[in-house]
Amino acid sequence: MTVLRQLTEGGGLAVLIDPPRTSPARAGELARRAAGEGAQLLLLGNSFGGAEEMPEVARTIKAAAPDLPLLLFPGSAGQLVADVDAILLLSLVSGRNPQYLIEEHVRAVPFFMRHPTVESISTAYLLVDGGHVTSVEAVSQTRPLPSDKPELVSAHVQAAMRIGMRAVYVDAGSGAGRPVPPALIAAARGATAGPLFIGGGVRDPDAVRAARQAGADFVVVGTVLEDEGSRAVRALAHAAR
Repeated sequence: MTVLRQLTEGGGLAVLIDPPRTSPARAGELARRAAGEGAQLLLLGNSFGGAEEMPEVARTIKAAAPDLPLLLFPGSAGQLVADVDAILLLSLVSGRNPQYLIEEHVRAVPFFMRHPTVESISTAYLLVDGGHVTSVEAVSQTRPLPSDKPELVSAHVQAAMRIGMRAVYVDAGSGAGRPVPPALIAAARGATAGPLFIGGGVRDPDAVRAARQAGADFVVVGTVLEDEGSRAVRALAHAAR
């Protein structure tokens, strides 16, 4: 079964591990905690840096939590590694910077030619306003979509589906001041039947529950696990179920 097929049949809490902020040993411990406390998915990546650390961190995570799918969440082609179950091939459809719409994908071609068995999942990535400027906004030099315009989210997701993308990731950005509003999640859900990831600004069970009830398949958390440990993951995973 492909990873994409698995994603369409499941859902729950996804834990994002950021290599520059997490040593391989710490990443392994975070992965074990996530698996033990009920997370359904692991993500690896960030919007800036981490390429050198990525291979070792990926191998450590897979060794620590072999039963959880590990997806790469790359900010650039330079972050691609083969020691994952699949790669979210992100296209920043909410922005108009060609580097993140197609250029990084072209740069990724040699990697996929060297690793033909690595599954790639074409993913529409939408950045929405989370209350302040985040790393992805600064790096990509694109403006987020407004948090009170669900019709814009719906139009962007519909456009992505019409050109053949298979999954959607709506993100308020790492460390966002507020999570993606339920109305925007519902708009994205209504525009796609594929896996829907929601991330950024999610810090408590109520936010996880609201995202799931609005239609998210996977609610992505990262900072809260680093700050609060396994107790937080247990509560968040329970809310996601």
